[in-house]
Amino acid sequence: MTMRARLSLAMLSLALVAAPALAGDAPVEPVQCAGIFGPDSSESLLRDTFGDDNVVTGIVPGPEGTELLATTIFPDDPDRRMEFGWFDEQNLARLNYVELSPSQAGPQGVRIGMSVAEVEALNGQPFAVGGFWWDYGGYAIIDDGALAGVLEGGCYLSIRFAPAEDYPQDIDVTPVAGEVQVPSADPLLATLDTRVQVLTIGYPWPEDLPQPQY
Repeated sequence: MTMRARLSLAMLSLALVAAPALAGDAPVEPVQCAGIFGPDSSESLLRDTFGDDNVVTGIVPGPEGTELLATTIFPDDPDRRMEFGWFDEQNLARLNYVELSPSQAGPQGVRIGMSVAEVEALNGQPFAVGGFWWDYGGYAIIDDGALAGVLEGGCYLSIRFAPAEDYPQDIDVTPVAGEVQVPSADPLLATLDTRVQVLTIGYPWPEDLPQPQY
């Protein structure tokens, strides 16, 4: 990659992560599944884009007490922090997933902090939300609409919701707790001020890479 191309890519990427953090602020250009967010991304490309001081690779927590190897960008800045995981962990290449920061917009304009109703409007179709308060809780289950399936660039979008921590304790949350599926129009989601907590771009396992044996 030429120096001019690297500078252009760096300017584009920094513009994406410097955007306002709240969903109600000025529009933010959605992240595209290309470049540093594309399937051929690598730790090397991230260092070229953001600088060595802003890139840290190491072990991060995974679900159910597991640990993962990932590359974190701006680890000390919650508004710009991104986490990149790799299919090829030996070479830190071939993008598996990236958790976007609160200052970014994902495909179709989805952002951390959006309500379930706002995401439903962007999708153009209702969907389901997995019940909360367990390791795999809160994920959107989207079968139809603009956010369903593989998106432009070959990626897919994973959206994880969470209710407000300070919801009124006299509310019966049993219908949205545990391994259940809750319709996006369920008024209890709005009552609990349920919003996007984690926004992830992911890719399917590359056909030319052997899958790990467990």
